[in-house]
Amino acid sequence: MDLLALADFNLVARHGGFGRAARATGRPKATLSRRVSELEAQLDLRLFERGSRMLKLTEEGRALYQRTGALLTELDETAAAIASGGNTPRGRLRISAPLLFSQIAMGKLAAEFTARFPEVRLEVTTEDRAVDMIEEGYDLVIRVDPDPDESLVGRAFLRDRLVVVASPPLARPTDGTAVPVVVRGPVGQRGQWTMRTSDGEVRIAVDPVLSLSSMIMVRDAIRAGGGAARLPISLVSHDLAAGTLAHWGDIDGPDIALWALYPSRRLLSARVSAFLDFLKSMFPTGAPDELAAFIGK
Repeated sequence: MDLLALADFNLVARHGGFGRAARATGRPKATLSRRVSELEAQLDLRLFERGSRMLKLTEEGRALYQRTGALLTELDETAAAIASGGNTPRGRLRISAPLLFSQIAMGKLAAEFTARFPEVRLEVTTEDRAVDMIEEGYDLVIRVDPDPDESLVGRAFLRDRLVVVASPPLARPTDGTAVPVVVRGPVGQRGQWTMRTSDGEVRIAVDPVLSLSSMIMVRDAIRAGGGAARLPISLVSHDLAAGTLAHWGDIDGPDIALWALYPSRRLLSARVSAFLDFLKSMFPTGAPDELAAFIGK
């Protein structure tokens, strides 16, 4: 297989068209088109569906791009590392991180990481959806309790747990009366929460009165007396220590785990390896109090 033609195919696929690829790289559009046509002839496969206004990968083209794009990038990085006489992390590192972790920690983490590795250009996108790492060009994603994915590998670097908290004036009901609660997501109907307390398992009736789209807003709302809420302990530990929030109990169930994930088909680049080691150095045990201490700095 012609590696130059394969590289040009990946270039066009990454930029979404011959014209865009030509403008981004300064390469002639005709040369890129010829190289891709030669690759299609060599493989006896159509890699792009060509329309009058758009270019779209075929199923075979998408499979080839997913399997070869990361490998070609790795070859470029290896050659650059050898040429520079070392394996210093450099280049663009694209990370997708969930909203809450981004709001409370990612800004400071990103600043410290780039200070340690000034040749890395870090880009962080905040979103809770399950991104397609290869299709969308991410080097690493951080996710909360991700579903198993055979195409990804990674490690859990932080753990947290949910607790029920409220502002001190709001007493936990003992007579079955529903307590107002603030939730993230749809308000829904009345129900009950099961907590672990020093007195054993306790169930409280709850009446969702307020729905907010982020945990930060939920915390701020209960600080202001909006009701009780289920929140990560790392987010409210300082409020509990200061007495601005009261701890009613722990939600029964497994801990929340934050994972750093990357494609298993890809050799681990110096940039990704450096970021994983950086996370380990910032949170050595991965316990909730480490994240709480980091947030409080």
